[in-house]
Amino acid sequence: MSKYISPFNPDELDKIIDNASKQQLAWLSGYLWGLANNDTLALETPQQQLSPIVSKTIDPANNQTITILSASQTGNARRIAQQLNHELNSLGLSATHVHAADYKFKKIDQENILIIITSTQGEGEPPEEAFTFYKWLSGKKVPALNNLHYAVLGLGDTSYTHFCQAGKYFDQRLAELGATRLLERVDADTDYQAISHQWLKSVVDKLKNNLTPSVSHQHNMSTASITPNYSRNQPFLAAININQKITGRRSDRDIRHIELDLTGSGITYQAGDALGIWFENDSELVDELLATTQLAADTQVDVDGELLPLQQALLSRRELTQNTPFIAEKYANLINDRHLLTLIQDKLALRDFCQATPLVDMLNRYQGNFSAQAFINILRPLNPRFYSIASAQDEVGDEAHLTVNIVQYWVDGKQRTGGASGFLARQTTESSQVNIFIESNDNFRLPNDNAIPIIMIAAGTGIAPFRAFIQQRASESASGKNWLFFGNPHFTEDFLYQLEWQNYLKEGQLSRIDLAWSRDQADKIYVQDKLIAQSHDLWLWLQEGAYIYVCGDANHMANAVHLALLNIIMQQGNYDEEQANEYLDELRSNKRYQRDIY
Repeated sequence: MSKYISPFNPDELDKIIDNASKQQLAWLSGYLWGLANNDTLALETPQQQLSPIVSKTIDPANNQTITILSASQTGNARRIAQQLNHELNSLGLSATHVHAADYKFKKIDQENILIIITSTQGEGEPPEEAFTFYKWLSGKKVPALNNLHYAVLGLGDTSYTHFCQAGKYFDQRLAELGATRLLERVDADTDYQAISHQWLKSVVDKLKNNLTPSVSHQHNMSTASITPNYSRNQPFLAAININQKITGRRSDRDIRHIELDLTGSGITYQAGDALGIWFENDSELVDELLATTQLAADTQVDVDGELLPLQQALLSRRELTQNTPFIAEKYANLINDRHLLTLIQDKLALRDFCQATPLVDMLNRYQGNFSAQAFINILRPLNPRFYSIASAQDEVGDEAHLTVNIVQYWVDGKQRTGGASGFLARQTTESSQVNIFIESNDNFRLPNDNAIPIIMIAAGTGIAPFRAFIQQRASESASGKNWLFFGNPHFTEDFLYQLEWQNYLKEGQLSRIDLAWSRDQADKIYVQDKLIAQSHDLWLWLQEGAYIYVCGDANHMANAVHLALLNIIMQQGNYDEEQANEYLDELRSNKRYQRDIY
């Protein structure tokens, strides 16, 4: 524990606790909490090394208000925030849950207690709804926050290099501005439930022990925290009515249009929402893993406190199609393989290895002896996959449509398939059913006024939510203009929903369409190139109040589109780079620039 700057000599703790000052006790509470949770933190956040809790305490004499800020990409951060909000309100503490997109961050210096629960998207970026707050917090106009107490929970994925970077940034930046930590930041991997539960309990205990209730003890639950009839933990078993390939025979992509039957569920959704799919792993992949490891299928293993046969655990409870540096590191230590142990020392090489080498292929290359339980323990829980809904309920009724790219690739001469997409590809019979739930996305919504023009920019399966948008506007006989930019490799093989878009254009619901076919000519053309080509008209639409929507790949397409928009604003608006950035930031703040990227 020498890395901590302690006001104590650790060897003398037992002798002086009874005589410790309030300042020392405040530090000690954090020290002991860290000891109690050391094993969990070591498993979940291998690179986390933080300073202890700052000793400045909350003044219970003041009427302290608590703001719980959630910055969510797939809904996990939002659900944890809702739970924390409910628990604090039930204790009589004055807590308010705010989505990051709605947070009045310029008044942050008026906050007493700020609890931030944030995910991270892509390679270290904040969720879309928190982008404006994140950027403002990085600027020079942020006030000192000496009176603010805060805590941060980061949700992330150790398969990414910049694990939980958004949470780390918020935690560090608030400290730099003079704010005081209530608790150490905690970073959680995709199997976040246990560690987030412990963190939530620590926050509740800290606040209830330091604050005086301002209202009577009652369950003051907001409507946002009411559990719907069907949810992530209680999914609906939906029949698949249609599972149809919509790319051409010569396309190198297998993209499916899937229609799910919601009859009898009472499920409702809005254009822009996502649908979560609970899936099972491919039985052939499980058989290959069992053969490679030479583990018996009927061996009983403990999975989250439940005894299951190993085969069943691998089919339905553990992630098998996504390898990560954290898994590779645990496996290297499990089998004590010299070559693999050398590889994990090079973080960049390890990341590239995991991206190119699925779990089963890593086990094939590097074999060793281990128990079934040890194997289960290095794997991550199976989590649902999310797909943008490609339909508007006002148009399709008790159905939800998806546009799914079946992920397929070759490794060591064997074809591998994505977990959820491969599962959906196999569900082609009339009796096929899948467990589903709706994930609301309030950060990707049509304007309330349907007379406002919209510009939709998509590549590949990013077309899905815009099919929902145009269906919704058509069902409302919206007067607002609609402009679609869409890109894919080939016109003849990859024009998704071609007839529908042509009909919308003919009937006037779609005002304009610009198409980018990257492989149909010698020079590759992408959607960002089409944006630049239409700079003048696009700028005119923005002056008319148009909303811009982007859906597609986060690392390449979305960044290229963002840069194109900046260039258009600089050129057409005669702005410098700083002014163009401010213009786009203002669009974001007014929800006129929204992105659904993955």
